[in-house]
Amino acid sequence: MFSPSDHTFALCAYGASPYLGECVESLLSQTVNSHILISTSTPNEGISSVASKYGIKLFVNTGEPGIAHDWNCAIEHCETSLVTIAHQDDLYEPRYAERMLEKVNSTARPLIFFSGYGELRPEGKVTSNRLLNIKHALLKPLENGHFGSSRLIRRRCLSLGSPICCPAVTYVMPNLNRPLFVEGFKSDLDWQAWEKFSRMEGSFAYDPEVLMWHRIHGGSETSALIKDNTRTREDLAMLSLFWPKPIAAFINHFYAAGQKSNG
Repeated sequence: MFSPSDHTFALCAYGASPYLGECVESLLSQTVNSHILISTSTPNEGISSVASKYGIKLFVNTGEPGIAHDWNCAIEHCETSLVTIAHQDDLYEPRYAERMLEKVNSTARPLIFFSGYGELRPEGKVTSNRLLNIKHALLKPLENGHFGSSRLIRRRCLSLGSPICCPAVTYVMPNLNRPLFVEGFKSDLDWQAWEKFSRMEGSFAYDPEVLMWHRIHGGSETSALIKDNTRTREDLAMLSLFWPKPIAAFINHFYAAGQKSNG
């Protein structure tokens, strides 16, 4: 059985984010006490001051910065069996860690846990729009915990896009192989990881309750990758792992249209 002391929020900080302090406060407001650390490849006074203000350990990564490298480094800084990679712009509901522990401890050989999520937009919190509704529908089969161990169901859930929100995921490290993330992809390295995990023996533990909020804004990395078509190219590469290329291209046409809602 895993306890709160077995879990770490590894908060990835990059550049100057006005939301970093809010993210930290949401982690400190959890109903159970997890470990928290900040990991960065771009040390600066803003990140250092937030770490100092809240008394959180700050780790500076070595090596060439990159999303996969940064996420893998964040995990390597952790000494616990359960790791959640928090993103600096996002927020977590107080019961995220509590619900994660409940699900992980009631699942046979869990690989990852992930929750439902909503979006933080300038107009406020959003739990329903076309893209969110599609993702919820794709994950619907996994609400039945018995299906989380089915390779077929897991792969079907991932075959029409990536419905799992990366910062909503907790990794059960004893059941996974390192490194979790492969260098090369900039946008879909999380989908690439889910695809790899979907072929492994074990289970996906899913709680459809909205337990975290992903911030959508024009300055986000996701928005930048959409604008330069990196996202579309990588989506096609991922869809081709599930479908013949002509069908993958057909699906990608419609999937790309849904990206417009990212702002």
